Amino acid sequence: GILDAVHKEEIMGVVAFEGIVERGQIKLKTGVRLPDKTEVYVLVPEIEIEPSVNIFSPRLAHPEQAADFKLEVIEEPPDASL
Repeated sequence: GILDAVHKEEIMGVVAFEGIVERGQIKLKTGVRLPDKTEVYVLVPEIEIEPSVNIFSPRLAHPEQAADFKLEVIEEPPDASL
C-alpha cells in the first residue's frame, strides 16, 4: 500500500495512516486510536465510487397527527363478489 502497517509520514503537519473499510467503518491498520472529534481527511486511491440512491420513507411533519391516519380493516366474506 501507500504506507505499510506501522509506517506514518508527516507532510505539512498532516499525519497519514493506512486503513481499510469494514462494514462501512474505517479501521486504521496501525492500531492508532484517535481522540473523539478529531478532524480527518479520507483519501481513497484508485477506486471507482458507485453512485448510490437514497430512498427515504415518508415522515409526518407533525407526529401528533398519526391518529388521523389510523386505518380500519373490514374483512369481507370469502364469497363476496368483486
